[in-house]
Amino acid sequence: MQRRNFLDHSAKIMLAGHAGIGLLGMPLVGLAQSGIASTFSKSALKDRVLILVELKGGNDSLNTVIPYANPIYAQLRPAIGIKQDEVIRIDSQQGLHPSLAPLVPVWEKNELAIVQGMGYPDPNLSHFRSIDIWNTASKSKEYLSDGWVARALHGGQKATPGKAFTSEGVLVGISEQGPLAGADAVSLRQAETFVNQSRLAMPSDFAGNTSLQHILGVERAIVDAANGLRGEKYAFKTEFPNGGFGQSVQAAAQIVAGQRGKAGVPAIVLSHGSFDTHVNQTGTHANLLKQLAEGLAALRSALQEVGAWDRTMVMTYSEFGRRARQNQSNGTDHGTAASHFVMGGAVRGGLIGQAPDLSRLDSSQNLIYTTDFRQLQATVAKGWWGINPELVVRGKFDQLQLIKA
Repeated sequence: MQRRNFLDHSAKIMLAGHAGIGLLGMPLVGLAQSGIASTFSKSALKDRVLILVELKGGNDSLNTVIPYANPIYAQLRPAIGIKQDEVIRIDSQQGLHPSLAPLVPVWEKNELAIVQGMGYPDPNLSHFRSIDIWNTASKSKEYLSDGWVARALHGGQKATPGKAFTSEGVLVGISEQGPLAGADAVSLRQAETFVNQSRLAMPSDFAGNTSLQHILGVERAIVDAANGLRGEKYAFKTEFPNGGFGQSVQAAAQIVAGQRGKAGVPAIVLSHGSFDTHVNQTGTHANLLKQLAEGLAALRSALQEVGAWDRTMVMTYSEFGRRARQNQSNGTDHGTAASHFVMGGAVRGGLIGQAPDLSRLDSSQNLIYTTDFRQLQATVAKGWWGINPELVVRGKFDQLQLIKA
């Protein structure tokens, strides 16, 4: 590579992270931080993986986990409410949207937990600000730069260093670092594309230039990450759904399969949506939930194939729920509390926490949260990774009975 061309490409590298442009035009975002190798507690981690699934736009929880036996639900949603005879009943009061049928076997195996009514004090109804609060485990009026997963991993390093990773995290189809902000993480569109295309020239005549040394260091880190994720492509018997979310799930399964017997990736972040259903919600929401359920069911099947289901936790999250009452456009507006799914072979299935009271709404006619979302994050930190949860959520929050002993 000629010096002039390399400098031109270097400028593109420096801009790629925020612009969503792939390195050298490739469909990947690159590297969150340079220096891809990190350390972690061998005894605490036990090769456990966390797969986060962001439901972008704010999922309507009341039409996902449905209080079908409560007459107030039908009053609040005369047009968009799910009819009782369509609900997949999980107990005498609540049930799942019919599009979530692929998750029924997971529920019946007690490998699916529903954490109810998650939110936080003084909620913010801006998409951008609220997801930032969730990603950083901050207070409503507090602004933090590092993600909660990054704090968990770095807290573990400081306490008991010991295990090297290919990367601290991988974001599939996402340009924002989110919960991995501050971690050594890579962002890619598809794992196979990343492995095949993330190879950059390494000219040897720039050793005396400090700035170019830094750029080359970033390049080397990306190549190292690609090599670490390469592995032997696993030929899954599991059939993955078509579409963007199905492809993301397949990439995540391939990453987990490729790290068998070697240093791997402790956190993977996927995205699905938009769930911002202000208008004519019914059909759109049903289709999104169908894609979610089929994707998660395929992910479980694939991870069972490679013997990784018991060491993987899958967790959905979203910036907020939707308003309890439908709007005039047969949709729902930005709300507050929402229930979310946690899956895994080591997950204690069932309903966790208390469902919000439909008869007791706040001054904005929104649901009042019953579980602080940082309780779930603290539980993941302590119960899943063996990390002091106060290092992650920056305070004391009660643990949830979510993980099998």
